[in-house]
Amino acid sequence: MITQSDLQQIREKKITPKRIEEQLEAFRKGFPYLPIVASASVEKGIQLFSEGEQKTYLDAWEAYLQQDRVIVKFVPASGAASRMFKDLFEFLSAEYTVPTTSFEQVFFDGIHKFAFYELLNRHCAHNEGKTIDELLASGQYKAIVENLLLKKGMNYGQMAKGLIQFHTYSDGVRTAMEEHWVEGALYACNKARQVNLHFTISEEHAMFFAVLADIKEEDYAQKFGVHYEIDFSLQKSSTDTLAADAGNEPFREAGRLVFRPGGHGALIENLNDLSADVVFIKNIDNVVPDRLKPLTVRYKKLIAGVLVAYQKQIFDYLHLIDAGTYTHEQLLEMLYFLQNELCIKNPNTKNLEDVELVLYIKSKLNRPLRVCGMVRNAGEPGGGPFLAVNPDNTVSLQILESSQIDLKNPEMKTLFEKGTHFNPVDLVCALKNYKGEKFHLPGYVDKNTGFISSKSKNGKELKALELPGLWNGAMSDWNTVFVEVPIETFNPVKTVNDLLRPQHQEGD
Repeated sequence: MITQSDLQQIREKKITPKRIEEQLEAFRKGFPYLPIVASASVEKGIQLFSEGEQKTYLDAWEAYLQQDRVIVKFVPASGAASRMFKDLFEFLSAEYTVPTTSFEQVFFDGIHKFAFYELLNRHCAHNEGKTIDELLASGQYKAIVENLLLKKGMNYGQMAKGLIQFHTYSDGVRTAMEEHWVEGALYACNKARQVNLHFTISEEHAMFFAVLADIKEEDYAQKFGVHYEIDFSLQKSSTDTLAADAGNEPFREAGRLVFRPGGHGALIENLNDLSADVVFIKNIDNVVPDRLKPLTVRYKKLIAGVLVAYQKQIFDYLHLIDAGTYTHEQLLEMLYFLQNELCIKNPNTKNLEDVELVLYIKSKLNRPLRVCGMVRNAGEPGGGPFLAVNPDNTVSLQILESSQIDLKNPEMKTLFEKGTHFNPVDLVCALKNYKGEKFHLPGYVDKNTGFISSKSKNGKELKALELPGLWNGAMSDWNTVFVEVPIETFNPVKTVNDLLRPQHQEGD
């Protein structure tokens, strides 16, 4: 039951009552599973290029960089680093006082290797009157962790992951955000030597991001001979979702509706606000030191070259359709392109007359385009590439999470387990149509691909609704191309100890 005061609260968040009703209906009915016909592989749906083909696409990207285009590197960076330090928080609350678990022992054994070591050492000396080595010698392990995680020290437990010092260099240390600045200069710099970076952040961290940009931006601009345009945006309040109780009615606290952030799928609105031709998307924690960047840069340029090459082909077809000068053979060529290059299958195309076929081809070609890097499955958690059945009964390439697939169905489970690749969140996107107009991205979201999870608030159980994920359902109705990229380009930092892996050491 929605009251008048509820409606006022909803209006303040710029959410429509219709959207609230849709969310309540989602709680009642749940989300349907998405049928899959195959896991994508290099045999079906994932492209693996030869050296010669790679050179063609790399050249295509270099040529594109010389055009008058707007290129943006888009980095979701609103998450706090609290999960990264989960094991250390558990150590603080444990009854024992010395490193006991293997995680704790690895952390303290490698403490001198962390990029944030010097900063932590200064905080320990100031707050405890002892250096880290002196605290270790006297068995005051928890004091070290307190200075790392809590407000008395560095407050890393509540800091944004993008502001954590990741890598050490001879001339200093770099945060994850700074590593993205460097990447931008290496593969997303236009002919005017401008690098556009956009970070989605949380309001509580906004000041810290802005201060770091003010202090360090010019240093990197001079180092790489570029001009940076660094922008930030917040996840919109209008994308928050209503929480529900066990009976699927609105969850309330002190009489007011409770809303929760809608997950990274909400960022389709932030992406939609960009005035860009090409946008790279990559998670904040997937960065490497300079010595390992060449491979990352090469494959970023490669998938960008694939994007602009495919876009040119699509635009040529659409201009031909608009001109009305196409032949039947050219229509068949376009259909072949849809089926074999974009992997879009429609069992009904054989029944379509020429005019219907033209309308169908145009509707499928004239959509946002993305090229997604995929890495060989190495046991990492996350979504994967599949050939899935869409609401219009066509089959296309999709990135799906395991929760979107009915794993109780033996056939679906078998197809899922045959997966050879997973999604490292390595995307490059084209956001304008063949007339140079921006696509309205929210119009390409499959609203039936959200998630419902169980949470608690002040001891009460609630149901939380996540919007379709940014690279899952939020891009469901895009044209998609999958390209295999090396596992070496995927180096996420999920826990603090990941920073001790060889891939995150020896920055120079």
